[in-house]
Order: sequence, then structure tokens, then C-alpha cells
Amino acid sequence: MADVTSEIEERRVVLTENAARRIAMLKAQESAENAFLRIAVSGGGCSGFQYGLTFDDQRSPDDVVFEHGGVTVVVDDVSLDLLNGAEVDFVEDLMGASFQINNPNAASSCGCGNSFSVA
Repeated sequence: MADVTSEIEERRVVLTENAARRIAMLKAQESAENAFLRIAVSGGGCSGFQYGLTFDDQRSPDDVVFEHGGVTVVVDDVSLDLLNGAEVDFVEDLMGASFQINNPNAASSCGCGNSFSVA
């Protein structure tokens, strides 16, 4: 029988320093100090799946928690299967400022980067 705990520990989502700083700043602006960032994947978007990032203060039994730089990120178990190994970054460039998810499980993504497909 496989050890479920070690399987969960091997799955991960990584936050960059820029993303952690931006999340902390947004939490302060929204007066949501006790909230965490929830990252979810749902069906839809122009490529099949789409990312959702929201502040939340309720956890579900199937949530997996990640922390970086004092920031807590929560991903439900099903979404984590599609996000495993992904890096969440916050990028500011000539096109604007946005969170970007570099997902190694995505076979392709749309031009805006908010949706993806898997092989």
C-alpha cells in the first residue's frame, strides 16, 4: 500500500518571490490578512481548462496547502493533478501586470495564458 502522505508531499506548486510579494500586497489592500490564495482549475476557456485565482478563507478536506514567503496558497486535490510542478509568478512588462502560471502539464495554452490543454 502506497503512503498517501509522501505522494502529496511530492506534488507541489511553487510561488516566486515576485508572486509572494504581490499576493501579500493584495491581501493588505483588501484587508484580507487571514485569507489565502486559492488556485483552481476548471473546465472552460479557449483551450479546455482555465485557471482561477481567488482569495478564500475556507478550506476543504481535499485542499493541499503550500507556503512561501509568509504567503499561503491552497489548491484542491483535483486541480493539483493538473498543476503539479507549476510555478506561479507575477510579471510586470510593457503589456501590463499579471500573474502567470508556468505549467509543465500544459500541452498548449491560449495567447492570454489563462487557459490551457493537456495531452
